[in-house]
Formats: sequence, C-alpha cells, structure tokens
Amino acid sequence: MAAILLSPEQRESLPAACPEWTLQHDKLRRELRFDNFVEAFGFMAKVALIAEAMGHHPEWSNVWNRVVIELTTHDLGGLSNLDLELARRIDGLLA
Repeated sequence: MAAILLSPEQRESLPAACPEWTLQHDKLRRELRFDNFVEAFGFMAKVALIAEAMGHHPEWSNVWNRVVIELTTHDLGGLSNLDLELARRIDGLLA
C-alpha cells in the first residue's frame, strides 16, 4: 500500500474515524495503560508484527505499564492513509 497524505476532509473526520486517538503536532497519538509491564510489552510485540508487515512503523515509548504511540508519515511530512490504517489495526488488537 502506497502512502498518500490525508486530504483536509479526511483529517477533519479523524475524530470520528479514530475516536481513541488525538491529533497532536500533526501526529495521531494514543496512550494506553495495561495491568503490568508484561502485558504492555506483549501488546507492543503484536503491534510490531503488524507494523513490519505494513512497512510502516510507529514512534512509541514504554514505561512499565504505559505505552504511548504516535503515528505520522515522515517521508510525506504529515498524516497518511498508512497512519490511519495502522491506528485502526491497533484499535482492533484492543477490541
């Protein structure tokens, strides 16, 4: 899947498309809390497999039970269809 910048209309619909995510500094951002480090790291491993298959990788951090994920497409200088798709797939893991 080729990366294509989101149109202004697509950006406006992000709150409805990804209600658990916020838009900060031209990145989709989500903070998650788990019961412990093992659960947080296990979740990150699942996301890593999806991201690698997509060829699109998140900016993220992990401190004990907390995972912070930020999505953007650096090559295009903003949010793309790949960010939206990865956010949806991440949400699917949590459903």
